[in-house]
Amino acid sequence: MDKQPQIGRPLSRLEGAEKVTGHAKYSGDVNIPGLLYGQVINSTIAKGKIRMFDVSAALAYEGVVEIFWHENRPSLAWFNMQYADMDAPPGSPFRPLHNDEIVSYGQPIGLVVAETFEQARYAASLVHVEYDEEEFTTDLMANLHTGRAPKVGMATTLKPPPPKPQGDFEKAWAMSDVRASGDFYHGAEHHNPLELFATTTVYEGKGKLTIYDKTQGTVNCQLYVGNVFGLHFKNVRVISTYVGGGFGSGLRPQYQLFMSVMAALQLKKPVRVTLDRSQMFTFGHRPPTHQFTRFGASAEGKVNALHHRATGETSRFEDYTETVVNWAHMLYPADNTLFEYNLVPLDVFSPLDMRAPGGSTAMHAIESTMDELSYKLDMDPLKLRLLNYAETDVSVGRPYSSKELRQCYITGAEKFGWSYRSPEVRSMKRGNKLVGMGMATGIWESMTLPARATAVLTAEGKLDVSSAVTDIGTGTKTVMTQIAADELGMDISDVTFRYGDSKMAFAPIQGGSFTTSSVGGAVKAAMKALKKRIYKKAVALTDSPLKGIDFKDIGFTDGKIFFLQDLSKSIDFITIIAANNGKPIKTTNVAVPNPFKLKKYSRAAHSAAFVEVEVDEELGTVNVTRALTVVAAGTIINPKTARSQILGGMVWSISKALREESIQDHRFGKYMNANLSEYHIPVHADIFDLDVAFVDEKDEIVNELGSKGIGEIGLVGMPPAIANAIYHATGKRLNRFPIHLDELL
Repeated sequence: MDKQPQIGRPLSRLEGAEKVTGHAKYSGDVNIPGLLYGQVINSTIAKGKIRMFDVSAALAYEGVVEIFWHENRPSLAWFNMQYADMDAPPGSPFRPLHNDEIVSYGQPIGLVVAETFEQARYAASLVHVEYDEEEFTTDLMANLHTGRAPKVGMATTLKPPPPKPQGDFEKAWAMSDVRASGDFYHGAEHHNPLELFATTTVYEGKGKLTIYDKTQGTVNCQLYVGNVFGLHFKNVRVISTYVGGGFGSGLRPQYQLFMSVMAALQLKKPVRVTLDRSQMFTFGHRPPTHQFTRFGASAEGKVNALHHRATGETSRFEDYTETVVNWAHMLYPADNTLFEYNLVPLDVFSPLDMRAPGGSTAMHAIESTMDELSYKLDMDPLKLRLLNYAETDVSVGRPYSSKELRQCYITGAEKFGWSYRSPEVRSMKRGNKLVGMGMATGIWESMTLPARATAVLTAEGKLDVSSAVTDIGTGTKTVMTQIAADELGMDISDVTFRYGDSKMAFAPIQGGSFTTSSVGGAVKAAMKALKKRIYKKAVALTDSPLKGIDFKDIGFTDGKIFFLQDLSKSIDFITIIAANNGKPIKTTNVAVPNPFKLKKYSRAAHSAAFVEVEVDEELGTVNVTRALTVVAAGTIINPKTARSQILGGMVWSISKALREESIQDHRFGKYMNANLSEYHIPVHADIFDLDVAFVDEKDEIVNELGSKGIGEIGLVGMPPAIANAIYHATGKRLNRFPIHLDELL
């Protein structure tokens, strides 16, 4: 009766057909009778006060229902707690329409509500706003001298401060036989998922709302709306069944949610607010960051001194932080270390977590400095990393729960053909193209958060599992279905996983590569409890063939519960349900990580990235012709969706290293390329041969599934590998991302 396990099976996305055929309804697609449309008005200065807000022409326009601004908004509860959402950093969260103050360019300052989208959009252009401008500054590099330590808050739990210094770095650096250092700059990036942010709020009467929102956390938005508008959480239902990409942009509630809810409550009618592409550049971004590194080593290549300093951008009203300088010592043991992290408050909107926040920024500096060290040592870059391989996490003095990075190196080098690389720079050519090979290491912390799930054996003997978790396109629905199916030995077709609804069992925001481990753990816990309930019902039946048999000797498969040592002793689920008066059997359970167990270990996914580039010697253009990422991330629940996650990270790596940047004119404090025409990302012609491999890694510590997140690990290692390959090809060490072709001419 043993069935092939679903975990480890490369199953296609269960909702894939709905998405590619257009049947999937996103938050801006829901059909609601009598729907009104809102258009947000944004500020055109970076700092100051609103002197005049003239709505007369707009109000007179056909179809306009109402216009909201700071002097014409309903009275609100605002925030009755400092942290109104799960991802809020220390500080005072931005309050839309709170007063006449402007704190960043593009800040939302008004909302026009009309009978049609076109009417609302045009009427918004008729609103006349005048300002009293104030001096502002948005340039990180011009203000590095004002950097300060971040404020401490809830966020430091998931984003720990830099490790304390060890030994005497300055002395060790001065005495090092070989030294490598570098200044690095990482420009701003904006998330730009395919689906724009949209919220459709339906007023149900008596203060009850049903909200269809583009978000990465339905419960988080429920919490936000309840706090801001003074509503009982049970009267706020947030639904987000389909999300067209998030990458971190939906971790915090965005301002279209506030605008839509405010208007719907005031007008007592359904209201939809959708942000256009340019408005996607007015909130949250990966912050510009300056880094400085100094790594010292012995003549034999043993690293003995590590210094990593990073200075990032934040807003005036919140201290957004990233984990940037903590990674080097996790990878490379050294007796003498110095790690520093500072923030520069500027007149910008608060930055926001963006795929692999901090880690993808940090690894460029760390791995490029290690690469520079290898050339100064005249040592193969891979050999240098193997020589300095960390068996334990010396930064905190703990063993790893598991670590197969060495196997990533070995597998990757063989599969990529690293041994065919000529070690000298500018020594490899292909026609008129310089050819370079580079490699780098990736690391991302493996986290697990508390979560709940509900499991139901239905009246038809099928399995229904649910959680409030969203699916931002990573395959969450599919892997949760696989986890649940394995526990009861059922076919995928007999299992339904429902999600993306705040009325379901609690789930944290979907981000940080912790969703499968967290919600998957909750699904497993709920399934274990459900099996025990089924067992109790089964042994209680009159003349039950399972009487007197311990639960540990029981199995489940094909819609039956059976005795493992005698398969003839079994009862099907339909019989059990019938004896339960036809009622489903249900349980809701929570999975909470064991802090006493986990604090004894460091937990991380690892990767090794290998890249080949071609650089046109006359034009300076760069193509990544081949790339391989080898990943160690514990149990891979679904190799197909996991591979897709890594491939997506590799495409983004090409974008990060060579294409993608938000360009800000500091005279205006404005991002000038707020569109997908000038915000450059890779297209099909930019992508060549990309490959992914997973190495076996068993982990009985990290969580009950043994899984580690993979959403971020595909992005951290490959960008520095591209930079290192360009150095190998050209002899030019370029430490500014993205790398521009003029720098290679």
